[in-house]
Amino acid sequence: MNAQVPAAPHPTSALRRRLLRRAALVPGLAAVLLALAPAAHAADLLDEVKARGTLRIACEGTYPPFNFKNDKGELTGFDVDIAKALAAKMGVKAEFTTTEWSAILAGLQAGKYDVIVNQVAATDQRRQTFDFSGPYVISYPQLIVRANETRKLDTPADLKGKKVGVGQGSNFAALAQSIEGVEVRTYPGAPEYLQDLATGRIDAAINDSLLIPYLKAKTKLPVKAGAAIGKPESNAIPFRKGSPKFKAAIDKALDELKKDGTYARISTQWFERDVSQPLPGGQ
Repeated sequence: MNAQVPAAPHPTSALRRRLLRRAALVPGLAAVLLALAPAAHAADLLDEVKARGTLRIACEGTYPPFNFKNDKGELTGFDVDIAKALAAKMGVKAEFTTTEWSAILAGLQAGKYDVIVNQVAATDQRRQTFDFSGPYVISYPQLIVRANETRKLDTPADLKGKKVGVGQGSNFAALAQSIEGVEVRTYPGAPEYLQDLATGRIDAAINDSLLIPYLKAKTKLPVKAGAAIGKPESNAIPFRKGSPKFKAAIDKALDELKKDGTYARISTQWFERDVSQPLPGGQ
């Protein structure tokens, strides 16, 4: 899904000069060739963002407490607050697009937005296609089970023969698929598989550990936290490759948010702790 689409080959400089010399024999053709020829170097994303005056940000909009619509229909959440603060530090306005997780990375690759701020794990596979900011959240995968669950579902071995729900194309899906004997069910996003979990269509789900306290406090779904599964992960902000100035700018903005206390204030508001730091014990 995230394979890099190869760029169309550009004519070499020498070939381009030969074409223009020949085109000079035909009135007006040289100007047409110059207009149609691709630029030798694509503009850095930072130049585009500054010229536009906005940072185009994608998120799911259905992934509380990270990004979701409140009772007034307004987009809110930890990721939304962090994205707004980053844009402000970069001197531009935040412009949001919401889309299902299953399509969000493809949309970035297609240039529909500049960045994704949606708890994207910076995996080696994704780094083949995208560049990433420095990490802004450290968390770990965790099982979610029904509130009345009495079976032992604490280890990968316990999941053998069980139906496990995950988001399509997510790192949690890759984790579930790596466990022998698990029947993996993929969904567009968390709301769909949590509903199936609550009604007994699946046995467990895997999601970010930071999601669980919110589910318990804010929703009426009969689910609870299960065991931690997998290793701690660093989530970061992906963007297109080949924009070193943009990477430097977004990393600088993120560092400034941490240094001036803005990050800690936003994080504490949503999670009651600084989620840029691992929990004691390595989680």
